[in-house]
Amino acid sequence: MKDVLRKLIQAESTAENGELAAADIISNELWRSGIDSRIDSWDGNRANIIAWIRSGGRKRALLFACHLDVVGPGEADWKYSAFGGVESGGKIYGRGSADMKGGITAIVTAVGQIIKSGVKLEGDIILFGAAGEETDSCGAKRFVQDWSGQLPELAGVVIPEPTDFEIVTAHRGMLWLNVKTSGKSAHGSTPQLGVNAIASMKALLGELDNYKIRCEPRPSEGRGEPHKLLGECSMSVNTIAGGKEINVVPDSCEIEIDIRTLPGQNHQEIISDFEKIFAKLKRGNSQFEAEVSIVREVGALETDSSCEFVKNFCSAVGIGQTRAVGFTTDGPHFAPFGAPVVIFGPGKPDVCHKPDEYIEIADVEKAVEYYKKIILKFLS
Repeated sequence: MKDVLRKLIQAESTAENGELAAADIISNELWRSGIDSRIDSWDGNRANIIAWIRSGGRKRALLFACHLDVVGPGEADWKYSAFGGVESGGKIYGRGSADMKGGITAIVTAVGQIIKSGVKLEGDIILFGAAGEETDSCGAKRFVQDWSGQLPELAGVVIPEPTDFEIVTAHRGMLWLNVKTSGKSAHGSTPQLGVNAIASMKALLGELDNYKIRCEPRPSEGRGEPHKLLGECSMSVNTIAGGKEINVVPDSCEIEIDIRTLPGQNHQEIISDFEKIFAKLKRGNSQFEAEVSIVREVGALETDSSCEFVKNFCSAVGIGQTRAVGFTTDGPHFAPFGAPVVIFGPGKPDVCHKPDEYIEIADVEKAVEYYKKIILKFLS
């Protein structure tokens, strides 16, 4: 098990390197357990992996959905090599160790042990590893498009993201926007002959300071209540770029905005709000020009914690409570399968995407036992 985890970390499956090497490692490990898998590769190094362990089909199937990619190591120094997979003090260090190669290792190990045990399954196991979860969810989208209508009925979807063994049934959505203001360049000594795109952006940022994204409406006020689990949505302007030379009036300026949305919020309505703000600014200044485009979007997730699947899931792992988190997963992309989604896995969320990311070996071993219990609860 530890060897598989180390190899997955050493695969360096960043957006630049792709996921193919990680998919090959998983395929080889599944093969050792007598499990066939299919690698779906494109663009030279991008890859999904799918393994479908079939049964008599008397019970609904389980889909375990992972992601193979990791974020880059960043600029900060690491105690150990970011992709070394070094074991020390009962932990394995490396980018992706927690998010989420520890979870991948655990479910691959659990499925292998279930198959080797000879237990007769009454429902199918579908094990999926996706490309691009950290960037654009290209792998999850590709999988859903290719496999919709082909999979058996699902009891549920389990995502082995690092939750420190908390059962997560809700998270906020993600809407990343690029907003560009346009102007007219001129010499810095005659700024009145140009239109300063940075000044236009300043006016827009002033409007955004007072903008509040609408939630589901309350009949009495027409405004939204915070979500009972997720609270309010958030919006943060996180990048800005404009101007090329100190003596040239800038003709363009761009910002990127990270918006985290709630169940029931319509992303297109948010886009429409931005366009209304542009129109307002243009009424006050005919030279104002701006446009907005979507960089990435993922819907919010909200699984009914009182549904049969979640109740049985809680029973299988002996945990009575579910919770919501602020981060986003591929989970909402699996909505076309019509099955409840639960996020549950080893690893501490607060070490993800940071230097010296690690996972405790004992937690990976614990996850193996949890996943076996889940499989047996629903499929045996």
